[in-house]
Amino acid sequence: MMKLNPNEKLDIRELMKDIKNYKPKRRGWTWRKHEPNLLMNGYKYSEISTPLKNSVPLPAAKYFNGIDPQPLSVITTEIASGRFEDDIRRMRMAAWHGADHIMVIRTAGQSHFDGLIEGSPQGVGGIPVTRKQVRLQRKALDLIEEEVGRPINYHSYVSGVAGPDIAVMFAEEGVNGAHQDPQYNILYRNINMVRSFVDAAESKKIMEWADILQIDGAHNANATARDAWKVMPELLVQHAINCVFSTKVGMKKENIALSTVPPTAVPAPDLKINLPYAVALREFFSEYKMRAQMNTKYMESSTREATVTHVLNMLISKLTSADIQSTITPDEGRNVPWHMYNVEACDTAKQALVGMDGLLEMVELKNEGYLRDKSREIKERAILFLEEMLENGGYFESVEKGFFIDSGIYPERNGDGIVRKIDGGVGVNTVYVRDEDYFAPVTAHFGNNNIAQYNKDSVNCPSDLIGGSTFEDSDKIIFIDELDENDNVYNRLDETEKYRLSNLVKPEVEWLGDGTVVVDLVLPTEKRHAEFAAIEIGKKMNLSDVEVIHREILHQSEATRIQIKGRVNFDIDLNELVIPEEPEEMSDDEIRNFVKENQMKIVAGTVGEDEHSVGMREIIDIKHGGIEKYGIDCVYLGTSVPIEKLVDAAIEANADAILASTIISHDDIHYKSMKKLHEYAIEKGVRDKLIIIFGGTQVNNELAKNQGVDAGFGRGTKGIHVATLLVKRKQELGYEN
Repeated sequence: MMKLNPNEKLDIRELMKDIKNYKPKRRGWTWRKHEPNLLMNGYKYSEISTPLKNSVPLPAAKYFNGIDPQPLSVITTEIASGRFEDDIRRMRMAAWHGADHIMVIRTAGQSHFDGLIEGSPQGVGGIPVTRKQVRLQRKALDLIEEEVGRPINYHSYVSGVAGPDIAVMFAEEGVNGAHQDPQYNILYRNINMVRSFVDAAESKKIMEWADILQIDGAHNANATARDAWKVMPELLVQHAINCVFSTKVGMKKENIALSTVPPTAVPAPDLKINLPYAVALREFFSEYKMRAQMNTKYMESSTREATVTHVLNMLISKLTSADIQSTITPDEGRNVPWHMYNVEACDTAKQALVGMDGLLEMVELKNEGYLRDKSREIKERAILFLEEMLENGGYFESVEKGFFIDSGIYPERNGDGIVRKIDGGVGVNTVYVRDEDYFAPVTAHFGNNNIAQYNKDSVNCPSDLIGGSTFEDSDKIIFIDELDENDNVYNRLDETEKYRLSNLVKPEVEWLGDGTVVVDLVLPTEKRHAEFAAIEIGKKMNLSDVEVIHREILHQSEATRIQIKGRVNFDIDLNELVIPEEPEEMSDDEIRNFVKENQMKIVAGTVGEDEHSVGMREIIDIKHGGIEKYGIDCVYLGTSVPIEKLVDAAIEANADAILASTIISHDDIHYKSMKKLHEYAIEKGVRDKLIIIFGGTQVNNELAKNQGVDAGFGRGTKGIHVATLLVKRKQELGYEN
């Protein structure tokens, strides 16, 4: 069994070896394990799950001893660049940032395929779901979940006219969750109503056998309706139809999740509309799971805007409930599914949910007033909608009359709802009444299978008659590799081989070696001129395929922010890079504890004729996170301090170290000052007792040490870097307690 090394890239070719015979480790959905009253770094958490074995903490975690608390909600990320081999790499990234629900988006066109497709042609706006792609990604996730120490749920879509075929394949290949809602087929893919519900009955039966969590598709009304907030009553009805249908087929309620999406977004009064709806939904469907997803209808290309909407939506999740918290990125506005936005969205969810830990222990929703009145109103409108639907003859007849996705808030109707015909749509007249003696010797088959007339002992397991179906005997599964000799994973791997097996790297946002970079610009002109000026700037930077992916008005005449993407046509050889040693960084507590036991004093100043003081003050001052915060006694002598004065002051103060700042670098004056200070300390007989550190924007550590000083710090240095070096050198000198 292949095993991942956290310090090595995932080898796609190695992963594909013997994929024909791979069997998934498990089947069925897995929830996170609650760790009540978990203690981390002295903090007690209420709604936190078991921590990961390997992960990437939030950036600020470095101030909290690197802790990475994980929310209780399952975290979703949606991935589908069209190249499943690169999607696997992104899955690994997302898992390390806390995702344990990986959704693979199918291409829209696959809804209209009338059977399973084989091979893996490259997708656009999704990926054609094939057995090989599913099996390879499930194998990868089996390895990744061992690496991070938590089960990862794999998810796709059981929809379209091949829904039952896909459900069978998902059950065979260890898929853990899937969207399944016959109304989605009818309303948004124009698949015949009868065909859609018959297929759904079979699909749901199969999903029930495989313990696959079902998520419905009611949220699509939000994205389709002209005014999304007006479909709130209808959304409750759509949820109800699929929930009842699923339970009648045999699904457990705990395996049914509602895809709840807040119907509107800012600049509308977000919480005033979305929170009452969330309350109504959860009160009506308290026996089912909730999968909270942010609203994509109003999403533009701004990452900031998407993040704020995401956080507001998660506030609603915390105030109500969310068993699964979905994350959406600005990919829809940018039309590129980028690695970094999947990761950012996972981090946003983790940061927001952990930050709101224990919220309902401190606040509660009011039981009277606006919130309850609006929530009750939404439920009443939903009940009236359902009653009228029944009076009209049922769901099919109501769809035929345009009841659904009408832009009026029920009972108002504007007559612009989606109309589908009972005797129309894809797959019409393809459903046939079973013969009286119909029999299929397979597991999880919906309806009367007439088993008893063949073998009474096999009523509960008809596949016994053939020695087990593919559900019981996976060796009966026929695996077909890719069929297109030009468009396949092997050719794509060949094209990018030099980036997989060498030290060559190229920027990427979507696929390995795609060469895509993003440039952020502010241009002092109005939007239209700024867009085309930015494109020309990109071309003059030798970028190819330059496109504007985001524009933002700072002022209609003063300035516009533009983001462009383009491609670079060169590689970087990692072997040719000259990389300076990275500054060592101890934890705050380690430094503070050492200084507490071993008092330290430093003398500091800007040397020679240099009047720059800002950098030195940031290294020293407690306000800027300087070394004072660790208890180090700092004697600051000011600017333009003579070399001799620094050493003499250090002797007089019985200091442990001298910190000297130097910005001016003409005629290498900064290095000459280092050598002079080092030699004067020798002359005074104290060099072996003093740690001498120089800092400045032009300082290079290696060159500084060549002048005889202990270390040189350049641009980007923080107080913790200097404090770490001071402690390490003191320890080397034998001062450790």
